[in-house]
Amino acid sequence: MFTSVDDVSARLAETGYLASPAVATTVFLADRLGKPLLVEGPAGVGKTELAKAVAQVADAQLVRLQCYEGVDESRALYEWNHAKQLLRISAGRDETWDETRTDIFSEEFLLTRPLLTAIRGEDPKVLLIDETDKADVEVEGLLLEVLSDFQVTVPELGTITATRRPFVVLTSNASRELSEALRRRCLFLHIGFPDEELERRIVRLKVPGLDEALARSVVRVVGALRAMDLRKVPSVAETIDWARTLLALGADSLDETVVQATLGVLLKHQDDVLKATAKLDLDAL
Repeated sequence: MFTSVDDVSARLAETGYLASPAVATTVFLADRLGKPLLVEGPAGVGKTELAKAVAQVADAQLVRLQCYEGVDESRALYEWNHAKQLLRISAGRDETWDETRTDIFSEEFLLTRPLLTAIRGEDPKVLLIDETDKADVEVEGLLLEVLSDFQVTVPELGTITATRRPFVVLTSNASRELSEALRRRCLFLHIGFPDEELERRIVRLKVPGLDEALARSVVRVVGALRAMDLRKVPSVAETIDWARTLLALGADSLDETVVQATLGVLLKHQDDVLKATAKLDLDAL
């Protein structure tokens, strides 16, 4: 997919994703080594967007498994279309069970879910296993077979092995510790908050109408907020939202009135807003 680390940076930038050297290097290695990529970091720093950008670069289908508490095999791998099976059984009442069973446990009655979908077919795919840490520990067992050998076993059909491996991205906000067995099968990448220069470039790219001076002010204020002891510090996504907010309001500079009126775009808890109001010193930025 990629010829070099620089090629990763350039092609991701074409999609609007500005990758740091660490991100570009790890994506290149994941592609070259054929290894899944486990991406950890706080919410809103671009973990999911990275998978979307890779899919766009590769002109690949993005297959997404959104993890949550209670997701199980039927949601992640496959399930049988029971309603259709019952109709088939009713229509074949004169058949023996062996004849009926052979028919109803066939491809026609199989409902593929993201993990199985990602390893079938010849077309390029990017498998995004999003917020892996929100799934139950048992789900990791389902992932191990897929990520080890890129195959899925369906008892009624046998083992289905990928003829073309997908590019796999797992994301985690580290709300719980993932198993060592799962980590061992992946390359690891931590995406934190970008440095001031990179975040400014991201803001200018995503909000092209924002002038350079205001973009710098926005990034500095967000950096000051992140340095505070807040319940939830602003993410990159919220920096972009704030820049769009300022542009929509027609603000050409940051003053106390504008900042106070729009803090709710950056901060999501009232005690954080109160703390920022008391501590934020615009003159010092």
